[in-house]
Amino acid sequence: MRTVERTSHLAAPATEVWDRVVTAEGINDEMRPWLTMSLPPYLSAGSLDHARLGVPLGRAWLRAFGVVPFEWDDLMLAELEPGRRFHEISSMMTARRWEHERTLTPTGAQSTRIHDRVVFEARLGGQGAEALMHMLVSAVFTHRHRRLRRRFGATRC
Repeated sequence: MRTVERTSHLAAPATEVWDRVVTAEGINDEMRPWLTMSLPPYLSAGSLDHARLGVPLGRAWLRAFGVVPFEWDDLMLAELEPGRRFHEISSMMTARRWEHERTLTPTGAQSTRIHDRVVFEARLGGQGAEALMHMLVSAVFTHRHRRLRRRFGATRC
């Protein structure tokens, strides 16, 4: 199993950041132009705030450059604290186990600390596959945090 963690300090209130990052539009904005992700139909127009907990929500497809499907995520939210935190525990085509926990912490009236922790286990290929996945997941979340800082602005810790 491997873990990737990223933290950014954003120049926006936690409520504003949350309202963006739990929507399909916000998720895809973080990943563009390299990736996009569909959400299950009943969530695609809303937000993760409306997801049922502890039950499979459906397949979310990852698409290269927003067009070519190359991976899926059997999305399931295990925990949700609206406005503050979600914890996804899923499986993917390439990952037997995929956990993504995102936490928002207000650090002032107009600033937020956002922290992502991803834990995964490759489905096939052992340590070599996990090492490659670690590089890719690290790059994706570095990109996502760069996009978040660009959108909301960054503050110093």
